[in-house]
Amino acid sequence: MKLTLTTALGTVLLAATPALADKAAVLDNYADIALAKYSDSLITAQALLEAVNTLTETPSAEALEAAKAAWIISRVPYQQSEVYRFGNAIVDDWEGKVNAWPLDEGLIDYVDPSYGTATDENEYAVLNVIANPSFTLSGDTIDASAITPELLEGALHEADGVESNVATGYHAIEFLLWGQDLNGHGPGAGARPWTDYAQGDACTGGNCDRRAQYLTAATTLLVSDLEWMVAQWQDSGDARAQLTADENAGISAILTGMGSLSYGEQAGERMRLGVLLNDPEEEHDCFSDNTHNSHFYDALGIRNVYLGSYTRIDGTIVSGDSLSALVAAADAGVDSELKAKLDTTMLEMSEMKTAAEAGFAYDMMLERGNDAGEALIMGAVDALVDQTRSIERAVAVLGVDAIEFEGSDSLDNPDAVFQ
Repeated sequence: MKLTLTTALGTVLLAATPALADKAAVLDNYADIALAKYSDSLITAQALLEAVNTLTETPSAEALEAAKAAWIISRVPYQQSEVYRFGNAIVDDWEGKVNAWPLDEGLIDYVDPSYGTATDENEYAVLNVIANPSFTLSGDTIDASAITPELLEGALHEADGVESNVATGYHAIEFLLWGQDLNGHGPGAGARPWTDYAQGDACTGGNCDRRAQYLTAATTLLVSDLEWMVAQWQDSGDARAQLTADENAGISAILTGMGSLSYGEQAGERMRLGVLLNDPEEEHDCFSDNTHNSHFYDALGIRNVYLGSYTRIDGTIVSGDSLSALVAAADAGVDSELKAKLDTTMLEMSEMKTAAEAGFAYDMMLERGNDAGEALIMGAVDALVDQTRSIERAVAVLGVDAIEFEGSDSLDNPDAVFQ
């Protein structure tokens, strides 16, 4: 709070002193922000479902573009929620249903011959559920004559225990809207024609009715999954209850989510790994060329959790007691340092985002020998790693239990990536 001192020379405003931080209030605000982020994710997913219904009922080039635009918008609040993953078991156990990647898209639909065939790692890599109303999976005959949310969730997702058999969530929907990106490191995203959803003789790609069923089922399932997660953060929800049951454990959960997303997941698996492999398939939103936005909003999610403030899709702001205030009360220098590092990360992410929006797509940045692209990505990677060191210092000054953040071979043991 601000203090004033009245003297003969008048009223003087003294330096701000950190307010006594209230851990319970910090946790309540963190949960309120989670509720807001997942609620926004649900609202935008419902809008996506409306656009998908329009596409499948009255297919047209305009309807496909509208569905793509709705998908892009839906990623903005969802990516900001990913900071809740690693510290909250309920979120981490659920996340694979809605945002799993990368995926073997041949499980779902037709693919270009260059994609290849089944492998020892995944015998269902080219199963093509859309083209097959019945198939054998792990020794069982599966009736897929109707493609329903239950089929996708119960039989197909991570079929045979293979993580790349992604049948549900944002990226399955993304593939069904854009199709494969066959441009390699060249410009351009996936170019699925709207006629893949056309009726009668105008249908391309075959099985347009079943493709529409799959897209509708996957989007409907996304909406129901988000409805479930919104309920977990309500006042009576299990995620909120688990978070607030133990104040110190709750603060640790916030820091775990920040550090693990910042370091191992985003800096490592989502960014540095792609630079090492120079592989356009290592971009997070690989069909739509939206990876720059996913990275930007992931980083923003870390920042707004630390500062205790989130701007909703309607422009309203959810804010309150923050982890920043808690750290400032313990060591103002560490708080200032971490806030500055978070700002630096957002500047690096903004540069990468601006370049991508100007036509220098993320998969183009990943091309071997593209020094400008590598500099843009690694500037953000280095900033994420640097801010993680300050998150570790925040852990120390708060005196919470030791936290082990998620790691990544791409950062910790790069040679292992090529073994």
